Amino acid sequence: MPDSINKVGTVVILAAGQGTRMKSARPKVLHPVCGRPLVAWVVDQALSLAPRQLVVVVGHGGESVVEAVTVAAGATPVTFVTQEPQLGTGHAVQMAAEALGSDPGRVVVLYGDMALLSSATLSDLVAAQEEGGMSLLTFEMDDPRGYGRILRSAGAVTGIVEERDASPQERAIDECNLGVYCFDGAQLLADLPRLTNDNDQGEYYLTDLVALAVEAGRAVTTGTLENSDEALGVNTIAHLAEVRWAMQVRILEKHMASGVYIEDPASTTIDAGVKIGAGTHILPYTVIRGGVVVGEGCEVGPFTHLRAGTVMADGAEVGNFTESKNSTLGAGVKAKHLSYLGDATIGAGTNVGAGTIFANYDGKLKHRTEVGQDAFIGSGTILVAPGTIGAGATTGAGAVVTGQSAVGADETWVGVPARPISRAADREQRADDATDEQE
Repeated sequence: MPDSINKVGTVVILAAGQGTRMKSARPKVLHPVCGRPLVAWVVDQALSLAPRQLVVVVGHGGESVVEAVTVAAGATPVTFVTQEPQLGTGHAVQMAAEALGSDPGRVVVLYGDMALLSSATLSDLVAAQEEGGMSLLTFEMDDPRGYGRILRSAGAVTGIVEERDASPQERAIDECNLGVYCFDGAQLLADLPRLTNDNDQGEYYLTDLVALAVEAGRAVTTGTLENSDEALGVNTIAHLAEVRWAMQVRILEKHMASGVYIEDPASTTIDAGVKIGAGTHILPYTVIRGGVVVGEGCEVGPFTHLRAGTVMADGAEVGNFTESKNSTLGAGVKAKHLSYLGDATIGAGTNVGAGTIFANYDGKLKHRTEVGQDAFIGSGTILVAPGTIGAGATTGAGAVVTGQSAVGADETWVGVPARPISRAADREQRADDATDEQE
């Protein structure tokens, strides 16, 4: 780990904004990206810097944001600060000043809606910050969308002007401020009270700290992005879709690099945290949500939906228009067509016929169905939970196995409601079949 990472004292995440342009009652930072809220990705960024403390500024929907951040942070303690009313980024960090303490060390400021920043980029930002000065991330954008512009003289940063306050000449500048900073913590605490709201919006801008540093002759340095996608923030639902796709590409590329054959990445959705073994084939129009584990040499899709709690052992196959939720499929299980596998444990080698439904919900509670090894579930079977299907058992096509039923090992059940074919009748039928073959 680079030495600069070890020198970060505090990371502050600004997550108080309502995101009015999202036109959603949900706080902006809680909108999902590949199965996780936006802010959870930013918590990961913060933790990659191994700070001594993590401070998160909340506002709109504060309780929900606190819950999401706490889950994402795991065992790492978090200090939460409320910004109310929300009077700009500078005001947000002012609200966090007390939580920073008297010796915050280097302070990195991140934003709760910027999910794509890499740990390498943040490490470079920290490394660029010089003693007593500050560093910031900049990027060039052909069509800046609301970002502040970087002002330079003879190559040195002289200030930042927000788009709403910029002149036409300043708006033509293509070097933009990403809003991500690394400060000398002691100097930050000294400068925060000097911020003013002398602008059209009547807000306190964190960007004004650049001007204060320049006036004092302190170093203002810049870091660069590893990838242009990292600059994407979220202000609208359309922006959210851009960020989701950029994150999705990262996830898909990681799986493919590990030996997973994803036939058509453009039509495949795989959330964060999904585990897939090498040699597995993912066919088009497959959706795999977080909390799913797929073994080696499996086949999934096309048009398959794997939901949380699904575990596929090596060699299992789930196919066309089949959905699985909270179910364990043993090695070599096949459920290839038009089935719902809800709250089930399916033993190795079992074949689930087309149109099978594991009816797990009784209107109030969910129940499980246990299926043994090498069973054969006939096409169109409905298995009403709770129930058990023994090893080697068979259900006839269209059978309805009612709740609380226990199909014994090697038994065959048919009908509506399903009933076992008697062993005597079965033996007689087999004898008749043998006689017919001899004749």
